[in-house]
Amino acid sequence: MKLAKFVDASDKVRIGLVNQTEIIPLVLGNGLETLADLIAAEDPAAAAGSLSTDAPIALDDSVRWLPPIDQQEVWAAGVTYKRSQTARMEESEAAASCYDRVYQAARPELFFKATPHRVAGHGQPLRIRSDAKWNVPEPEITLVLCPKMRIVGLTVGNDMSSRDIEGENPLYLPQAKCYDQCAGLGPWIALFDPLPPTESLVVDLKIERDGDVVFQQETCGDQMARSFTDLVGWLSRDNSFPAGAFLMTGTGIVPTSDFTLLPGDTVHISIEGIGTLSNPIVQTSA
Repeated sequence: MKLAKFVDASDKVRIGLVNQTEIIPLVLGNGLETLADLIAAEDPAAAAGSLSTDAPIALDDSVRWLPPIDQQEVWAAGVTYKRSQTARMEESEAAASCYDRVYQAARPELFFKATPHRVAGHGQPLRIRSDAKWNVPEPEITLVLCPKMRIVGLTVGNDMSSRDIEGENPLYLPQAKCYDQCAGLGPWIALFDPLPPTESLVVDLKIERDGDVVFQQETCGDQMARSFTDLVGWLSRDNSFPAGAFLMTGTGIVPTSDFTLLPGDTVHISIEGIGTLSNPIVQTSA
């Protein structure tokens, strides 16, 4: 089952079930007033299925998608793939040993990524920083966590990153990672019980510029050095999330140092079994 948040023809924010050809708007009620309420239910799919529905809407380019988030925090994991470890060591000679150690350590790198107002949905712009020269998208399988920190579903995530800022000094990571329009989520939440095997989660990144594909690469969830449950266990240690959370699980695709995003680019991230998240790239002058 796939749950989406969107704006209907009357400019009303709605929650809907998504199938291959249409969105079926849900009529919320009985204590289920938001997408977060559905995620927090003991059985989100059953809770969604218990609601009445309105007339289906065609699944086409006229749909105005919103990120599938309400008041949750977005967190992210770093250096969970071998490629990410190598790239981080290359971008910062001074901090190379730090990235090498965290890849092999029991405790993962976890950092706060975004509040809901910094998150863009499918079709909405993502931003590259005005004070950075080397900016890349980071395509990530993103866990959808209920308040009990149980994984109830997956979505597609884009952890935008200013690599020159982080590479200058690892202490600058919050500035390289967290700013307005720094995170993409969507286009919907795919509910799973149980979760699919990681080898089935093929992640594809494609970047278009002036009608041409200027970068494309894929990886797979089974290339991760850590499990989803291990990452969630560390995130929830001495930490509570009353509304639940989203956890980006790290990237296995890192463009080389001669590539940077430019304003006007479009980033497409597809994850098999979940969907495709597409975002145009913007930048404000410094």
